[in-house]
Amino acid sequence: MKISFKRFFPQRHVSAGTLRNSFDRRSIVVGTIQGGVGVLLAARLGYLSIAQNAKYELQAESNRVNLSLIPPRRGWIMDRNGTPLASNRADFRVDLIPERVQDAPHTIRTLGQLLNLTPIAMQDLEDKLERARRFAPVEVASGLDWDTFAAVSVRLPDLPGVVTQRGFSRFYPLGPSVGHLIGYVGPASAEEYEKDRDPVLITPGYKVGKDALEKFYEKDLRGKPGARRVEVTASGRIVRDLDTREDVPGQTLKLTIDAGIQEYASRRIGPESAAVVVMDCQTGDILAMCSMPSFDPNSFSDGIGRLEWKMLSDDDHVPLRNKVLRGLYPPGSTVKPMVALSFMEAGLDPNESVFCGGGLRVGNRVFHCWNRRGHGSVNMAKGIYQSCDVYFYHFAQRIGMDPIAAMAGRLGLGKDFPLPVSGQSYGTVPNPAWKLKKYGKEWQTFDTVNATIGQGYFLVNPLQQAIQASRIASGRAIMPRLVHGHEHEEAPSLGISAEHLAYVRQAMSDVANGPGSAPHSRLPFPDIKLAGKTGTAQVVGLNVGSGKGGLWKHRDHGHFICFAPFDNPRYACSVVCEHGGGSPSAYPIARDVLTYVFDKQKGMDVLAELEKKWGGTPKERLEARYRTYSDQYGVGAPAVSAEEENRKLQGADGPQDPAQPIVRDAASPAPEPDTSAPTPARAPAATSTSPAAPPSPATGGTGANTGGSTGGNPQ
Repeated sequence: MKISFKRFFPQRHVSAGTLRNSFDRRSIVVGTIQGGVGVLLAARLGYLSIAQNAKYELQAESNRVNLSLIPPRRGWIMDRNGTPLASNRADFRVDLIPERVQDAPHTIRTLGQLLNLTPIAMQDLEDKLERARRFAPVEVASGLDWDTFAAVSVRLPDLPGVVTQRGFSRFYPLGPSVGHLIGYVGPASAEEYEKDRDPVLITPGYKVGKDALEKFYEKDLRGKPGARRVEVTASGRIVRDLDTREDVPGQTLKLTIDAGIQEYASRRIGPESAAVVVMDCQTGDILAMCSMPSFDPNSFSDGIGRLEWKMLSDDDHVPLRNKVLRGLYPPGSTVKPMVALSFMEAGLDPNESVFCGGGLRVGNRVFHCWNRRGHGSVNMAKGIYQSCDVYFYHFAQRIGMDPIAAMAGRLGLGKDFPLPVSGQSYGTVPNPAWKLKKYGKEWQTFDTVNATIGQGYFLVNPLQQAIQASRIASGRAIMPRLVHGHEHEEAPSLGISAEHLAYVRQAMSDVANGPGSAPHSRLPFPDIKLAGKTGTAQVVGLNVGSGKGGLWKHRDHGHFICFAPFDNPRYACSVVCEHGGGSPSAYPIARDVLTYVFDKQKGMDVLAELEKKWGGTPKERLEARYRTYSDQYGVGAPAVSAEEENRKLQGADGPQDPAQPIVRDAASPAPEPDTSAPTPARAPAATSTSPAAPPSPATGGTGANTGGSTGGNPQ
């Protein structure tokens, strides 16, 4: 049966009027929608053309105009006389931007042919590219001549990522002589860019300060970048120059350093591992601050390769360490003038004497003098100029360590100073409270005996020793200055009796000009006298070595502090010679440096003869050593990761942490074998009623005197 459902749904009647009304409604809806879309499009067009006009005009202009930054020229660093220590020189250079390079092997190979790069240079370039951030430019070569620069420039369309530039590069005229003082520059790291966010940091060829003064004064030396606007085609081809805004060079930094003295001192150190500081006793101006061996900052600025890095890191003289500020050494007998001042201030009569028979018994131990035959009757002056240990052993027990430590602080030992440097290792001036806090042990008599001759826990750096000499010379609290131009104010008095200072100065003059321990430190001028004090610091015990020969690391450190002229002090100097075998390695350097200060030609005559034996200047010796490494290793030198390089640099620049064992024996080495003073026949050792030192192991280590109680230890 067929069922029809139409009867359940009644049909609507459709007429001509109904159809006409339905069409009209649809027309209205469609028209409304179309009108709305049109309004939206018009509004958007108006927004883009009016409100966003500046934005899109800038984008359109950037398609037509290319804007590039011009790296600013770094400010020069000058010495006190206007001689450049760090300058800029115009050069042609080639850089690579890794993220733009399409075929790295082909690009490197082509550049190697165009620039005549050696295999070692090619290897170093590959290492730089592997370690570089993709956006950071990598230096390929600098200091190019015009023909080579042009040969690369005409091939730029075939070498994507290669950038040629005419600009300025950092140049250090004195090379290794200012490596630790000035520092060096290099491309900004990702961390430096994230911290600063200055777009100039990623501009090809731009470099920032990485160490020392270059880093400390980065903001002042940087300057402001310039800009260049050029019209380009769609493919980037330059049509014409539109506008150029010149860069603003960084500020010039003027130092108190004297370039001549700085270079002479660094060269005079020769093959030794040593530090020299020269100061103006009247103003505190630092005239020279040398740490050798050093590195050539010109090489570091260009990007050091794996071969040169191996050469520096293999050197046991640690050329990457700034020994002036970071080196810590037992000062040896150079503290005896300071100890003598503390004795007199505590009430000791300088004419009171003690008999030196070659040693002093303290409890159940014998502490030897450097002169095993003894010095006979010794007063304070003789104790200084003959460097008699027994004199200081004896009276230090009466006076105690606290007055000695207080005087050391007044003379600048154990202090850090407000200088524009990244850090200073201020060392240790020991006293009973310090030992109790650090080791939880009571101060003992043998601690005082050790400290009074600059051994045991005592540690200082060469800058502090120069300040000590300048304060003794002037009687004022001289503060070191490294930046020139600040108004000089007379330093306050140390509060030390003028009579006491005059007595100690005269004794220090006798060290060089009288019956003292270093007659060969005398200046070659009849009218200029030098006052000084020798010092030798033990490194290992007598059971390991004598300190004079054998392994370099086992030799004693040599010290010398001095000032001149004696009767009107103007210049103070300190020299520390690491493992030099004693003070005879140090005072000839100080003597020759001060000779140059007073008579440049006479000083240069001495240096010329010495450098003939040493193989030339520091730069020439570095180059010769590099050639030796090149012949030996070629491209076979091991690669060094960025992490390892940073670790070694931080380790070299970080503070030393020498072993500081609790020692019980002291034996000051001899200042100089050929003293002009007659020595008495050997006599029995003097004795002291001080309590015996308790048993304590005497282990070797830099910074601690570990000499045995029965063997001589010539300094």
